[in-house]
Amino acid sequence: MRFGLTILPEHRWSDAAPMWRRAEELGFDHAWTYDHLVWGGLPDSPWFGTIPTLTAAAMVTSTIRLGTFVTSPNYRHPVTLMRDLLAMDDISGGRVTCGIGAGGDIDSAILGGAPLTPGERFDRLCEFTGLLDQLLTADHVSHDGTYFSTVDARTLPGPVQQPRIPFVLAANGPRSLRLAVEYGTGWVTTGPKVETLDLWWAALAELGGRLDEALAAAGRDSATLARHLNLDSSPQFALSGVGAFEEMVGRASELGFTDVITHWPRSDGPYAGELSVLETVASQVIPRFR
Repeated sequence: MRFGLTILPEHRWSDAAPMWRRAEELGFDHAWTYDHLVWGGLPDSPWFGTIPTLTAAAMVTSTIRLGTFVTSPNYRHPVTLMRDLLAMDDISGGRVTCGIGAGGDIDSAILGGAPLTPGERFDRLCEFTGLLDQLLTADHVSHDGTYFSTVDARTLPGPVQQPRIPFVLAANGPRSLRLAVEYGTGWVTTGPKVETLDLWWAALAELGGRLDEALAAAGRDSATLARHLNLDSSPQFALSGVGAFEEMVGRASELGFTDVITHWPRSDGPYAGELSVLETVASQVIPRFR
């Protein structure tokens, strides 16, 4: 089992830098930050850019992987994102993971323009992912699509990581699961919005079964796709207690998840908890599941 920690981009860097360093010191395998213009969970909170935040995090760490959780086509173009990813990959020494998903409702409308239906947003996600894959694996890329266009895009020098920067695709439905199988080094899920933990775990078991079906249909070995679970999308914050975290990790392991992700505890609101729980979990619980 591998362990990830999400640090929301709500802090001034003088406060955030020690958190990113501490995530590495605590032994987490990967660290993430949200990629939104505004996050619905904290619509009135201060908020900083994802790419500069992860670039700065790369400068104060040396081993932990760093990822977007998750990037979407709501306000990004694959060509400009490719350039940012290449820079981060180089600065970090090949430690970048690109999480990709359809994006949140607020971001989908904040720049204006006609709203897209859920089906159109998924079609845009497919085009976005395929074009980004091409841009990170080829040079002189031209594309004239429904949502994105590029003319002879240059992509030198290419990524440090070969054949390209890993994609972790967010997926909860059948079409997005197929997309994850097609392009993902990993899959990440939040599971459904339900009222109890038992319902959440039951739904995750069904979702894992559907992923297995998608892998089999594509003829892909299931061992080649990492399975990430956002523990904190459940009805219970994973770091509400040491015992709670241990139980959740155990159940995730039983369902075949290879990676779990939690959040740096906040003083109030979403992910409210105690830093002491995070530190105890890192020193006593995580080593037992490795």
